[in-house]
Order: sequence, then C-alpha cells, then structure tokens
Amino acid sequence: MATVRMSFSHLAKMIVLASLLATTGCGRGHKFWTNWWTPGDTVDDAGYHPEQPIDFPHDKHAARGIPCQYCHSSARRSAVAGIPPLNTCLGCHQYVRTEKDPIKFITAKWKANEPMQWTKVHDMPDFVRFSHRPHVQKGVACAECHGEVEKMGTVQQAKSLQMGWCIECHMANKAPIECVTCHY
Repeated sequence: MATVRMSFSHLAKMIVLASLLATTGCGRGHKFWTNWWTPGDTVDDAGYHPEQPIDFPHDKHAARGIPCQYCHSSARRSAVAGIPPLNTCLGCHQYVRTEKDPIKFITAKWKANEPMQWTKVHDMPDFVRFSHRPHVQKGVACAECHGEVEKMGTVQQAKSLQMGWCIECHMANKAPIECVTCHY
C-alpha cells in the first residue's frame, strides 16, 4: 500500500510540474523554464575558437572600414549570414597583398574551384531556428551576438547563445518570446 501511495504522490508531483511547465514553459513564464532547464546541446561555448584553414584576420579587415555585411551580405536577406564565397575575397585580394601566404592559399582554392572548409564558430543546436534577417532588419548590431569581432584576430564565440541569454535579449527589446519564434 505504501508503494502505491508513493507512486501516486510521485505521479501527482509530475502532473503538477508538467502542468506548470505547459502553462509557463514559454511566453511569460520563460525565466523559470530557462533557468531550470537548459538542453544538453546548448552548453555555454563562449570562448570556443576552432582551428580554421587560415587565420582570417577580421580585426585587420574591420580596421580598414570593411563592414560585416560587405562579406556576409546574405545576413540581411536570408536566415544565415553565411560564409562568403572566395570570389568575395578575391574582389580585393586579386590585387591587394597577393604575396601573403593566406591569400595564395585562397587564390589556389578559387582557381581549383574548391570551397574553403571553414568550421562554424557560432553554431546553434538543430532544434533551434535562428534567422539573421529579422535581427539585421531591426538594426541589431552583429556584436550583440558575435562579440567585438572587429577586435578579434581569430574569431571566437563571445556570447553563450543559450536559450535564457536569447530570451533575456528578446524581453529587453520587446521581441517575440513565444516558443515558435525559435523552435519550429
């Protein structure tokens, strides 16, 4: 009899918890949800900087006044900012600093019609759908999520990109916080 009572009590607690989560899991009760549970795939990877085919100097390009969207032009019109095609690089580097080893490497890849095999730095879990387009259209600076890339010699993940971090920003900026905003 005691086993049945414990099972019923445990079941009752689970039902109450499930009901609470169902009614507050997204929307206004999100803070409880995001502080209580963070999916295993969304670890805080701030500081992550994978090895890349070349050390691309974002800081040097930014110092010359080249804006993020010059190279990452698809950010304003699509879900992903994307890695620029090599012909974007060669728009300048066909003539500028051609003697440098990284430029020789890029040029060789371009001539061989081979893509550059970059490793994604700012990666979201498969269950999250993030689109750059609405963020760019609302005037969110790239640095809000990517950090001060213009000061980075080698790009690294500067922010946690965890669900709670995103929702805090959405709340502060009165952006949608319904689950389907990012999970669809």
